[in-house]
Amino acid sequence: MAEIQTRMGDGYSVSMTREEVREDLVAGSADAARRGKIPVLQPDELDYLFEMFASPTRIWGVERGHEAVLSKDGSTNSLYSAQLSSGVGLPLSREQAFRTFERAFGFDTMEIGHTDYSVKPAKPIVVLEQNHVEAVLHTTIIPVFYGFMPNLGLYYQPDGPFPNPSDLLPRGQIAEARAATEEALETCYNDLVWMTGKMDEVGADGINYDTTASTGDGEFLATLRAVEWAANNTNLAVEVGMAAECVLGFHGRLEYNGKRLAGMWPHQQMEVVQEAGAHIFGPVVNTNSRKSTPWNLARAITFVKACTKDAKIPIHPNVGMGVGGVPMFEIPPIDVVTRCSAAMVMIGKADGL
Repeated sequence: MAEIQTRMGDGYSVSMTREEVREDLVAGSADAARRGKIPVLQPDELDYLFEMFASPTRIWGVERGHEAVLSKDGSTNSLYSAQLSSGVGLPLSREQAFRTFERAFGFDTMEIGHTDYSVKPAKPIVVLEQNHVEAVLHTTIIPVFYGFMPNLGLYYQPDGPFPNPSDLLPRGQIAEARAATEEALETCYNDLVWMTGKMDEVGADGINYDTTASTGDGEFLATLRAVEWAANNTNLAVEVGMAAECVLGFHGRLEYNGKRLAGMWPHQQMEVVQEAGAHIFGPVVNTNSRKSTPWNLARAITFVKACTKDAKIPIHPNVGMGVGGVPMFEIPPIDVVTRCSAAMVMIGKADGL
């Protein structure tokens, strides 16, 4: 075929020449290598990606024997919640949705979390959340995770009690912004520990701190400390999924074990998450909607390879709407979703997705 049909980062179908696809693969990898100061993809790896995109098949998969473990964030919400929340609005309870993922979709693990997917709003109804965990533990076989976002933003005004760094920093109130971050992260940390302990009490198999560092280095530090506590005080498997490829420095000086958190790229994030005692790490590489999927995927895999190269724990890259090379689209097209997923395993050497 002279032309290759693929997608842009917003899901738009586009026709590219073979030369354009190769150029984008090389350029995407080079962009990640430059930013993260990591190696680019090797020629044989680029050849695999090119062959994958050049194939006219709608679906692409891993080679036999390379099947990967699946973990999931949000999970049951994608069935019972409304389309406004990226769900399909099925009339199912969370427990029914959980069993559907296990028995109909064949998932390896599943997570049950509240619709309002942050630790702060879930905390006041923890007893109800414990009941949901207990219910699925009694009726399913696969590992049961409970998940939520640390979401430090909810602790700042107007939603929380602490001054908002996003308001203070533009006014040049840097010291005040740092102080607010330090106070808020302590409260967030206490909530993370409390909720994690409550889920351990009822026998959950794991905890998922999802969309970590969405509000920068303060949230990342609170989560790392919570991971450390969970690893030392519970029997839970701890998964940490990130929010973005680079940690924002709303504080700028926060460190974990002597390493500054602001500006960390995925392979550096993996190192501190591993040090804290987590059992699974989910790196994120954001999709650029103005670039092609070949560009975005090559870039994402370059970052993920740098994680899997030195990791001592399983790496489960986020491969979903707007991350991991997948287009930023409400229902990502299956032709590129399967390619991104397979390439993460075959080239990125991911342990799961």
